[in-house]
Amino acid sequence: MASCATCGTTILFGGKRLGDLRFCSDKCVVQGQYLAVAAQVPESAAMELAGRIHAGLCPRCKGPGPVDVYKSFSIWSAILLTSWKTQQHICCRACGSKAQYQALLQSAVAGWWGFPWGFLITPVQIARNIGGLRREQSLGGPSPDLVRVMRLELARQAVAPQGPTK
Repeated sequence: MASCATCGTTILFGGKRLGDLRFCSDKCVVQGQYLAVAAQVPESAAMELAGRIHAGLCPRCKGPGPVDVYKSFSIWSAILLTSWKTQQHICCRACGSKAQYQALLQSAVAGWWGFPWGFLITPVQIARNIGGLRREQSLGGPSPDLVRVMRLELARQAVAPQGPTK
């Protein structure tokens, strides 16, 4: 099974390609354009930014951290159409758990109605949310996911056009 070069999500079917890389969505393809630059970002710079984010306030609720990357997994189905996705949330544990509970509830209600994928993928997405809810909070420092996201952010900032100068 392939995984997204940007966010690490498992790609069961399809996905998007950019050269030899595979991505789960158009959003990840756009971020994937920064992967070559991200490889040149020093580990210390990515760790330093991830450490600051981890120790800071939650960007969603403005409450105390630690801030990390939390993933929620959802699915919805309608007869022959089924759509499932993984979303990354950079936030505190409370906000991450809220997103996971919402995705779990949405999946439990709207995931089953498609054949055959609704029946097969809904239990997987529900189990992934439960696993995320049971995950231990990383108090000792930023997770590898947060470091990866911050490395991509630094690459995006390095490549982004600068505003007009006066």
